[in-house]
Amino acid sequence: MAELFEQSPLIFVAVVFAFSMLIGSFLNVVIFRLPIMMEREWREQAEEILKTPADNLPEGRFNLVVPRSRCPSCGAQIKAWQNVPVFSYLLLGAQCAKCQSAISVRYPLVEILTAAMAGFVAWHFGFGWEALAAVFFTFALIAISLIDIDHQLIPDSIVIPLMWAGLLMSLLHPLAGADVLFISPRDAMVGAIAGYLSLWSVYQLFKLVTGKEGMGYGDFKLLAALGAWLGPWPALPMVIMLSAVVGAVVGISMIVFRGRDRQIPIPFGPYLAAAGWITMLYGDVIWNTYLDTF
Repeated sequence: MAELFEQSPLIFVAVVFAFSMLIGSFLNVVIFRLPIMMEREWREQAEEILKTPADNLPEGRFNLVVPRSRCPSCGAQIKAWQNVPVFSYLLLGAQCAKCQSAISVRYPLVEILTAAMAGFVAWHFGFGWEALAAVFFTFALIAISLIDIDHQLIPDSIVIPLMWAGLLMSLLHPLAGADVLFISPRDAMVGAIAGYLSLWSVYQLFKLVTGKEGMGYGDFKLLAALGAWLGPWPALPMVIMLSAVVGAVVGISMIVFRGRDRQIPIPFGPYLAAAGWITMLYGDVIWNTYLDTF
């Protein structure tokens, strides 16, 4: 199988694309359920400490596996054939099979986005450990971004393992034969530390000057994870610059064209994640272009 993938890159990309579409379906579950699981845990802790009842929470076991997926409108259990990524959405006509309630187009879009990004990563790196690591990296960034967009939080249960994965991969640096993601242990450690402290310092300075909190601690941890995967230089400055530029453009556009209130916070995690993903793929090209230009 390895020889086939090495000799036929398109087959490797196609397999990654198909597999990633299934992962995209699972990411939809993670994006929807994980914040509910976190809220449930917080409220249970509050109930234990404050002796107050935890209301409006799912009854019984509730995790990424249990209970089985159901229609949010009528509660009908979704059958296996109705859960095939993208195709089930098309076969059902974007409606629940029982109550004909509309199914959000976001579900197939997440599946397609996940497959497309992972397939592109596989094509970019070619068959090898670096490509597989980059695909895993992509999955985590997609989940983090969409949860942050929905709830303005970055779950520790994703971002902390992502950071540790970057640190642990650095131990394979002498064996992997790749240097984009499998960086040296020293670079991974410095990148994680520098990533966290850089945004933490900005946060503290902003709070000192304005008395307000400019970002959440999840952003610090996400940049620490990116630093552990990509190293401190020139990746971290590039990630910060790209995310700031994209965030500013999107934020200003939303205020101007959609009338968004300036006081409503805009999640920064998706911009960090996008900048980290671009830096992973084209960091060297961007940096060399900058040096040649200036």
